[in-house]
Amino acid sequence: MCGIIGYVGGRHAKELLLRGLERLEYRGYDSAGMCLLERDGPDYVRAVGNLAHLKAVTGENGSHATAGIGHTRWATHGRVSEENAHPLTGCGDQVAVVLNGIVENFRELREGLERDGHAFSSETDAEVVAHLIERHYAGDLVEAVRAAYGELEGHYAFVVTHADHPGLLVGARYQCPLVVGLGAGETFLASSIAAFLGETRRIQLIEDGDVVAITSGGARFYAPGGQEVERAEAEVDWDDEAAEKQGYETFMLKEIYEQPSSVADTIGERVRHGRLALEDIGLTDEELLHLRRIVIISCGTSYHAGVVGRYVIEEWARIPVEPDIASEWRYRNPVLTRDTLVIGISQSGETADTIAAMRLAREKGAHTLGITNMMGSQLTHEVDRVLYTRAGLEMGVAATKTFTTQVTLLYLLALRLAEARGTLPPEEIEALLADVQSLPDKIAGFLAADHPIAEIAERHHQKPFFLYLGRHIGLPVCLEGALKLKEISYIPTEAYSAGEMKHGPIALLDDTTPVVCIATDSDVYDKVVSNIQETRARGASVIAIATDGNEDIQHHATDVIYIPRTHPFLQAVLAVVPLQLLAYRIARLRGLNVDQPRNLAKTVTVE
Repeated sequence: MCGIIGYVGGRHAKELLLRGLERLEYRGYDSAGMCLLERDGPDYVRAVGNLAHLKAVTGENGSHATAGIGHTRWATHGRVSEENAHPLTGCGDQVAVVLNGIVENFRELREGLERDGHAFSSETDAEVVAHLIERHYAGDLVEAVRAAYGELEGHYAFVVTHADHPGLLVGARYQCPLVVGLGAGETFLASSIAAFLGETRRIQLIEDGDVVAITSGGARFYAPGGQEVERAEAEVDWDDEAAEKQGYETFMLKEIYEQPSSVADTIGERVRHGRLALEDIGLTDEELLHLRRIVIISCGTSYHAGVVGRYVIEEWARIPVEPDIASEWRYRNPVLTRDTLVIGISQSGETADTIAAMRLAREKGAHTLGITNMMGSQLTHEVDRVLYTRAGLEMGVAATKTFTTQVTLLYLLALRLAEARGTLPPEEIEALLADVQSLPDKIAGFLAADHPIAEIAERHHQKPFFLYLGRHIGLPVCLEGALKLKEISYIPTEAYSAGEMKHGPIALLDDTTPVVCIATDSDVYDKVVSNIQETRARGASVIAIATDGNEDIQHHATDVIYIPRTHPFLQAVLAVVPLQLLAYRIARLRGLNVDQPRNLAKTVTVE
């Protein structure tokens, strides 16, 4: 969940570390800190709060260090305090470590270290790593890290400095991200490519169990047994400007408006001349034909995308689909067979519960497929095949283009399954592909048009409770829209199947309650209207998301936001956009920081 960065080179490290931490702050902003390897020894600086507090503490201190490490924290073990902020040190402040993840056996390790005379200064699990390395150090930092790594249990990535080696940083990872960035006479280590994207696009991916040593001349990799190994170099094609706000007031708003290009990039060459050209998903047409079941495993926004996937795959490919929450599924002793395909969805590819669930699915012999936005992420190591969304960087904690690109890719996957299984005629698949290709223009058209979203937000931003209702494909859209409002405005919000409203939630309604309804064109439209009338009878105000040209809905709803017309199943990608904007405007009217909502981080690497 935390963000880590290290630098060794010829430039001043402080500015590079701070810039990198700005790019990583979406991973956590409870506290931040740096260790700068100055000529007269390590200089430590830590601050509670977001990165602005660390910048205020560092000020213009004239650092000449050309190497150092930095960290931005999302607290797991230990309260939010300066003592628990990273970097954490051993007894003599010679060893410093920044860590992301969890050391599961830290209690046993700490007790043993304390018996040996080590004194701890924090409440964190991460501090044991510094003391372990200190205990094993005999002049060779790489060997000390390798020995300490052998004693750790859990999932983590860390980078270590030692005062005796000011031009060397050593890192290691297990089931948490760490990547090398290669520059001209300088090298980076970070949780994400985003941290150094403005400096270099050349990377090397680190495998689980690797110990990596970086100097200004590059990186050397060592396997758990100590032998040196080679890791391939690659180049990423992300645009560094994607990590800047580009004139938008927040990253979240910028990313909402990037959805047309993100969806278009995700479709890309996968649809050519009316034909589907999805990458190899690891199964032959014969194997796809004989699939008996699909399970979609994910969390949060990705889970909502998976629910959309259930509707389209079952409808088009006629395969039973079970979307499930990864944290529940993995502990349920799931029943899997060889004719089951398990799909794991994670924007970052780091979501701990999803990764563990996919590892379990693979162990049980199911086919596995990952959907992620991040190449080289841990999810890609746990599945048979990977399909990548192409959303680019998403800096805002509240996911927006994550949802629309994941749903778009699931549309293509559903059509690939239908094609292989012969459940849709070719001409219908071609027509649906044309509709999918039109989605970017329709999102862009909606974003460019005038809508009453600001006025609706002004009337309702102080309301104490919202209810979101939808049926069929509208249900996961409601779930996602309600999540956005909860995440960034802190307003209690419920999302329900509209048919379930009268089985309990209707008791919550009165004349102070805004009810957001997905009322786009579909086979269940008349049912949704009936549910709307039930809410209006209790005095609630109804905000309806409807399809262009539907004048009937104006007789039933207090406010209507229209989206462009498309195939009913494809409306999920369009209908979620006004809900994103509504949540955004409400949160801004409440004076909240939408890019850094309280208690949240972009990537959940802990259970």
